[in-house]
Amino acid sequence: MTTAARHLVDTRENPFVLSHLDALEAESVHIFREVAGEFERPVILFSGGKDSIVMLHLALKAFAPAPVPFALLHVDTGHNFPEVLEYRDRTVARHGLRLHVASVQEYMDAGKLRERPDGTRNPLQTVPLLDAIERGGFDAVFGGGRRDEEKARAKERVFSLRDEFGAWDPRRQRPELWSLYNGRHAVGEHVRVFPLSNWTELDVWQYIAREGIELPEIYFAHEREVFSRSGMWLTAGDWGGPKEHETVERRLVRYRTVGDMSCTGAVDSDAATIADVITEIAASRLTERGATRADDKMSEAAMEDRKREGYF
Repeated sequence: MTTAARHLVDTRENPFVLSHLDALEAESVHIFREVAGEFERPVILFSGGKDSIVMLHLALKAFAPAPVPFALLHVDTGHNFPEVLEYRDRTVARHGLRLHVASVQEYMDAGKLRERPDGTRNPLQTVPLLDAIERGGFDAVFGGGRRDEEKARAKERVFSLRDEFGAWDPRRQRPELWSLYNGRHAVGEHVRVFPLSNWTELDVWQYIAREGIELPEIYFAHEREVFSRSGMWLTAGDWGGPKEHETVERRLVRYRTVGDMSCTGAVDSDAATIADVITEIAASRLTERGATRADDKMSEAAMEDRKREGYF
């Protein structure tokens, strides 16, 4: 019998052996409880995307039957998918959560930010985010980033220290041996916390299947009007697409990740169920950000540059 086969047998027959999903869940729950014990005013970044949905599910488990002791924070670009915003509001109401919304549009109306020539507002989220953190006095900010998504995120620790300007310095990363997390920070600094750091996209979907977690419908195959730009299918909208030479067509697509409509591409897919999506992802050789996020393709170090400025 192979080692893998023995492990499967042991996991099934021995109640004290955790499956890989149980182990990941236990680690994430531990991180939530550690933050609750170390920090005074944490907040959870919640976009209505699959990773933040799983992160909230884990937070609900970590503190049940008590309510989640943290508020939610969403940076609304004004170009978010309507289906995702509807899901966000419905989730907040269902669980009786507090939601803070930082609006990019409000900053633009006030003249604090300007529209980019390419129409994407994802890079414009940093200033509203940092202002919301300062205004709310948040000393720990949960994010749904995973190390398998992108090389800059692979560098980040579970507890990631940000300076008084919200900036990330890779040289100030702290060791996290034996799952010991250092939340020490000076006045004005805060810590970004990533409970899903060690999860993969496949882990996330397998956990969604196991827990029966509801998702916005755009994660599953549906017909949508899209146009091709830079090798991606983008949704037509008032954010600046399509241009005159770009043809809109109706295709069967789904989204692997959810961000700003102007930079998040759909993929051709007929995966209509969670099982279909898992099969599709298992065969994929590209991460969801590598395949569908135009904002990560602006430069070789696009994500790292934004993280140094205070991005998620």
